[in-house]
Amino acid sequence: MTKTKTLQQLEGQFLERYGVVAERNNLFDQTYFEKFNVKRGLRNADGSGVVVGLTEVGEVHGYVIDEGEKADARGRLRYRGYDIKDLVAGFQKEKRFGFEETAFLLLFGTLPKHSEIDDFSTFLGSLRTLPSGFVEDVILRFPSPDIMNQLARSVLFTYSFDPNPEDYSIKNILRQSVELISRFPSYVAYSYQAKRHYYDKKSLNIHHPQPELSTAENFLHMVRPDNQYTPLEAEILDLALVLHAEHGGGNNSTFSIRLVSSAGTDTYSAMGSAIGSLKGIKHGGANIKVMKMIDDIRANCPHWDEPNALADYLAKIVRKDAFDHQGLIYGMGHAVYTLSDPRAELLKDKARELATEKGLLRNFELYENIEKLTPGVMLDVKGSSKAICANVDLYSGFVYEMLNIPRELYTPIFAMARVAGWSAHRIEEIVSGGKIIRPAYKNVSEKYDYLEVDARGL
Repeated sequence: MTKTKTLQQLEGQFLERYGVVAERNNLFDQTYFEKFNVKRGLRNADGSGVVVGLTEVGEVHGYVIDEGEKADARGRLRYRGYDIKDLVAGFQKEKRFGFEETAFLLLFGTLPKHSEIDDFSTFLGSLRTLPSGFVEDVILRFPSPDIMNQLARSVLFTYSFDPNPEDYSIKNILRQSVELISRFPSYVAYSYQAKRHYYDKKSLNIHHPQPELSTAENFLHMVRPDNQYTPLEAEILDLALVLHAEHGGGNNSTFSIRLVSSAGTDTYSAMGSAIGSLKGIKHGGANIKVMKMIDDIRANCPHWDEPNALADYLAKIVRKDAFDHQGLIYGMGHAVYTLSDPRAELLKDKARELATEKGLLRNFELYENIEKLTPGVMLDVKGSSKAICANVDLYSGFVYEMLNIPRELYTPIFAMARVAGWSAHRIEEIVSGGKIIRPAYKNVSEKYDYLEVDARGL
């Protein structure tokens, strides 16, 4: 037996044995959470969030507290005080792309004038080209099967290309933030092409960013082999970017960047933490779970276009008898929104328009029926009358699918949008936060006397 094989066996035996030990010794009595009034997930007993900070960047409204009790309400999302529905209606009425305007608003707190939109868009366009050698040495030389991991690595590597990475002045952090907002689509597009070539054995297509295009147009130009896209496709991707750009300070990835920024670290380290958070299936990866659930429904519910048959299958999912056995209907429900998610409402309207154009209304109706049927299924199976609405993930994956965007790009597109909100929150945390974020954890372990090695047994 070779030494290498012995080490492999040792590793396997060690992990098999001590993996069980690690799991067992990290599980404690779950009643402790209630006993010690722990705010699990930083949420109160009624599901409302624990207030841990203040922000002027974004407002997420989904319920009201009336005489000490939580009451459901229509969802509302505001960017710097402006209702998202008004912002979207404004740039769509004028037939403009909205992401650049939205990023400006989030960063600077004011709606830009025509000249400011033009200047900011030109500035963003001029920054899209990555530093010399970056694509070859950072992305293509070390491709990753997961674009989010490659995105995080690209951001962290950018530190080495920054002539002034440790300057924590707001002017310098703003420079870094604008560069990252501009370059995220390039990181993602090149990472996707590298993954597609090295892991999927496809042709390698490297397209240069086009400074005169909008963020949405440029991304479609870079990820598609023929560079082609329609005006409606670019318009809908732009809307998705706007809707994902910001969602208050309490969502997991934004709280991550505020948490890490409060420690006084550099912009790239802080951004890396947010990307890691967003990758999670409970956060930015949720739209992929929706699509996998849809695949499962189509494969195992022969009459999925009939409401009664679909409701029966959704009940199986809730009972953990189908799909991933987690009992969740992905794309339904939200930590804050109760009666409606304004992002889902806006994206649903465009999803219907695109589905009509592409002859996919039957598919659209499947998502719409899931939205309509889920509350009744939850009541029948769980006896729960809690308000549950469609969230943005229910329709975003369907929109990307109609745009022929590969699923591995769904969460990276989310990051391309949210980097604008992350940047605004990082700056706000540094300017107005002032204290390192340090919540408390209560220790509930037993106390032991130390034993010498010989007294511990064999």
